[in-house]
Amino acid sequence: MSDLQRGIAMEFVRVTEAAALRASRWLGNGNKEQVDQAASDAMRGMLDLISIKGTVIIGEGEKDRAPMLHIGEKVGNWNEDGPGVDIAVDPVDGTRLVANGLPNALSVVAAGEHGSLLPVPSFYMHKLACGPALKGKLDINAGVRENLKVAAAVLNKDVKDLTILILDRERHLSLIEEVRRAGARIKLISDGDVAGAIATAINSIDIYMGIGGAPEGVLAAAALRCLDGEIQTKFYATDDSEKEKIAAAGYQLDKVYYTEDLAKGEEIIFSATGITGGEFLEGVSFRGNQTAVTHSIVMRAKYRTVRYIKAIHNLKYKTIPSRARNTEEKV
Repeated sequence: MSDLQRGIAMEFVRVTEAAALRASRWLGNGNKEQVDQAASDAMRGMLDLISIKGTVIIGEGEKDRAPMLHIGEKVGNWNEDGPGVDIAVDPVDGTRLVANGLPNALSVVAAGEHGSLLPVPSFYMHKLACGPALKGKLDINAGVRENLKVAAAVLNKDVKDLTILILDRERHLSLIEEVRRAGARIKLISDGDVAGAIATAINSIDIYMGIGGAPEGVLAAAALRCLDGEIQTKFYATDDSEKEKIAAAGYQLDKVYYTEDLAKGEEIIFSATGITGGEFLEGVSFRGNQTAVTHSIVMRAKYRTVRYIKAIHNLKYKTIPSRARNTEEKV
């Protein structure tokens, strides 16, 4: 995919922009399904315009749960000369955030050559993510206090000055208490697993830790490959049934899956567009009834190139293809 990577990278920005624009129209409406449906339809329509033979290997839903993009779904225009590409998608990372008008929601796409993205099922993972300065220094198998002491030493700051980002979940109560006892600062987020992990390589978040979705872990790994950050993960099972499913899928509970296990090779593209704004991207804003503004990031692992893109969309002319209705529609 290397010869075409430069050309198609910008096409993926248009994909996440379209999904973000459509989802943002349902900001605060309280209906997660409507948010997801709008973003998924826009993402499908835009992906179909790209000259790739794409296969969704990480999707939001199973095949019988339309409208979400499902595992195994074919996307792209499948022209004969198009490259084969594996696609990982999350049309809305944080559907509840959009539905409730809260920050940190993104539209996300990662792409790579066949076999570059680990096709994890919808399980959960322990996660430990950090930026370039802490890459290779932390250990997901070590205790919280130990990792915080190492991070403080590497970053030349006191533990009390570290900022740890954690999903606000009941399952994290003991983790939160451990971080508090160690003396570090905590920032809790209600949703936005992908954005949370990426924030460690973008702004003032030092470490992201806790249990979150495995598919989101792969998307975060793709981004962190481009940002020279790191994510360490271990599969997490809530009961014996899940343990059996994880084993049946070919994964090990006691194995650490690192960044390059989840997103390997150099031919990785990552794109995200802010929907409600948050840790590192502003959300969609509408100016009168004529203009919408989006803020996106697109990255390539091969050269660690990171581009921030502010796009101004003229709503008088802007259309987004709908695969479900087989037509071009206004935002």
